[in-house]
Amino acid sequence: MTRLVLAHLKSELLALSRMPGFLIPSFVFPGMFFLMFAAPYLRTPEAAVPTTASFMAFAFFTVVFFQYGVGLAQERENPWIPYLRTLPLPAGVRPAAYLLTGLLFALAAALVVAAVAAAATPFGLPAERWPLLLAALVLGAVPHGLMGLTLAYLARPRAALALANLIFLPLSYLGGLWMPPSLLPDWAQRISPWLPTRHWAELVWAAAAGRPWPAASLLALLGYAALFAFVAAWAWRRGRG
Repeated sequence: MTRLVLAHLKSELLALSRMPGFLIPSFVFPGMFFLMFAAPYLRTPEAAVPTTASFMAFAFFTVVFFQYGVGLAQERENPWIPYLRTLPLPAGVRPAAYLLTGLLFALAAALVVAAVAAAATPFGLPAERWPLLLAALVLGAVPHGLMGLTLAYLARPRAALALANLIFLPLSYLGGLWMPPSLLPDWAQRISPWLPTRHWAELVWAAAAGRPWPAASLLALLGYAALFAFVAAWAWRRGRG
């Protein structure tokens, strides 16, 4: 099964590398958003480090959920995709290849945000914290990528963009990826702790500060990953049928 996943991963990487309409927004939008709405207010390393970590998670979220989920939903109108779904593959091969592809592109987008932060703010992260931060970004991206796959398999292609916006924007805002949760309105602060994006943010904030990951947030993300993996696999089987 591993060889099948790698073969489909290679195919997806080659296809997307030839699509400027996917690459440019994925790499440019999160860094531009950070530069316009966050960088001017970051005057100290204490402010720049957690905010940059949040926007790196936002970059991951943009790719694995919004860009990739919507793109996959729209690709369902391509005759090649229904053909692939008729092949006698294990149910997890194509979703795993999609998810791995999204993670690789998301990592590149997050590193663009870090580069912008290093150039425009006093952002500086000790070398020993980078592995834990990148691990937190990848771990949090898994349930959100599975959420994108679920949307792609369940939504009609023409409705996917609107539905993605209705999910993506509130989760980013309420989860604290754009601003600290303490600055959110009272009603938003009550909702925030229940959202997967908030638990993801807790992990990246802890990693950027050199603290252990909060156990509650780690368990919550694993629970969300299991939930969306089950739903995405069910939707895949239903579509192939």
